[in-house]
Amino acid sequence: MGVLDRLILRDDQWERMSQHIIGDDRTRGSSGRDNRMFIEAVLWIARTGSPWRDLPDVFGDWNSVFRRFSRWNQKGVWWRVFEAMSDDSDFEYLIVDSTIIRAHQHASGGKKGAEDQALGRSRGGLSTKIHLAVRGLGCPVRFVLTGGQKGDAPQADLLIEDMPAEVVMADTAYDSDRLRKAIADKGAKAVIPNNPSRARKYPLDKQLYAQRYLVECCFSKLKQFRRIATRYEKTARNYRAMIALAATILWLR
Repeated sequence: MGVLDRLILRDDQWERMSQHIIGDDRTRGSSGRDNRMFIEAVLWIARTGSPWRDLPDVFGDWNSVFRRFSRWNQKGVWWRVFEAMSDDSDFEYLIVDSTIIRAHQHASGGKKGAEDQALGRSRGGLSTKIHLAVRGLGCPVRFVLTGGQKGDAPQADLLIEDMPAEVVMADTAYDSDRLRKAIADKGAKAVIPNNPSRARKYPLDKQLYAQRYLVECCFSKLKQFRRIATRYEKTARNYRAMIALAATILWLR
């Protein structure tokens, strides 16, 4: 089986995705085919976790593909497509969680230092933490990156800000009076287990909380892309773009 037999995008998926890339007729014809093959090249890198230099020749010169990936990143194309695909009004549930991603040794040494590149030290060495919000069906709607040593609750504000929801779910790590108040101010119900050290206990809707597994399923699907499961990118911007592309594919399935 050749490389071209394992392309990811179906015609209907490309049709949905392409209109948000350039926004005019250049998504069709030869330019459209070129864009589609370019995205398949980036998806091959994301799926296999291979170095850019190992990109199969069928996708073109690896350096040209990498530079184009960076240009689209600077223009915000990857993020624009992700936001368009994840623009769903069904926000009955919003579930937040995080996962620690081990960084490959090649990810260190980026400009501006580790802190600016969302790299930090945690158990296991250099790592990045993905803080993620998913909607009721388990599809990602927002994510932020920090160093692996950062706490979960302080990032929750960014994940739920301006996100309409009737219910916000999270695990015990997010149990704080400040976050519960922020959720209440949104007119939403907080479904968060009590920290054992908490003096004042809040009731927990266990039936609703059972749905929290959806965010774990989302992380599992994202980590099927090996370049998400391990961070190889030196810059947070490039790693964020890889996650945005993988998250877009989850919405297209």
